[in-house]
Amino acid sequence: MIIAGGQWGDEGKGKVVAYLALTDKPKIIARAGVGPNAGHTVYYGGKTFGLRQIPCGFVYEGARLLIGPGVLVNPEVIKKELELTGAGPRFGVDRKCTVIENSHIEQDKSSDFLKGKIGTTGTGCGPANAARINRTAKIAENAPELREFLADVPQEINQAIEDGEAVFVEGSQGFGLSLFHGTYPYVTSKDTSASTLAADVGVGPTKVDDVMLIFKAYTSRVGLGPFPTEVSQEKAEELGIVEYGTVTGRRRRIGTFDFDLAKRSVMINSATQLAITNIDRMFKEAAKARRWDQLSKDAQDYVASIEAELGVPVTIVSTGSGTEDIIDMRSEKM
Repeated sequence: MIIAGGQWGDEGKGKVVAYLALTDKPKIIARAGVGPNAGHTVYYGGKTFGLRQIPCGFVYEGARLLIGPGVLVNPEVIKKELELTGAGPRFGVDRKCTVIENSHIEQDKSSDFLKGKIGTTGTGCGPANAARINRTAKIAENAPELREFLADVPQEINQAIEDGEAVFVEGSQGFGLSLFHGTYPYVTSKDTSASTLAADVGVGPTKVDDVMLIFKAYTSRVGLGPFPTEVSQEKAEELGIVEYGTVTGRRRRIGTFDFDLAKRSVMINSATQLAITNIDRMFKEAAKARRWDQLSKDAQDYVASIEAELGVPVTIVSTGSGTEDIIDMRSEKM
């Protein structure tokens, strides 16, 4: 199953991946997407984990944790996250991953266009991807600090699929930030749709059974770029929605649910199921609900309207920050 963001990132993919990992117990969880410019947050066991490289499914100790060859890696970030999670014995990085070097970070941060106009995270991802395209990038197999973790990720994943094992592919960013399909030029440095997430880890399209697309119950965006449904910060504060980006700490812009963006996201990602997160921000009484019948009728109607409008079943509803704050519709009927 591929798990992808349907908006501009910050949809809560980390929390959903963590929950699904604990529930479905996959053999492998592989990180796809751009690189360490996207932060995923997991609240588990009384601790907060802000991760930029390691799959958020690390919470399930039976899973092999991998980073696919299409993902940029920063060895320093990986080292810190392995220390934080203790997941080193289960971790592998593909030998063909592009390595982000200090020169890429400096180039990113010093660019008036990238840092100023586009509003990048300054983590070196754009310049590193450009170096890969120019065939000048360093790859993981040439990075001594990654030597003990080198793996053939496509081989491992395809073998697991052939053996009938469950495999999760954890995407990063969101559809609206896709280099090809997003609000260009205010986008990230590669495509972020499910097709590319599969390619990032070396999986062909006929081996993908499900694509779960994650949407917030409203919309948020960090950085510059078009935002058709945006409301003022004052209005967001009235609604009780004040958020900050995991990587940059920048305040997120807030808007109402964008059905036009969501419909195109569903179409291009070939979504088979949806997860709706942060419903508790829209309906306070929904906080920490774990059954559909614990939601108010207004909250139920809101989720049902999204499902009807997008034509894809909602299977997960997130009702809080904790990994366990989930209504799993796969075991319930609306």
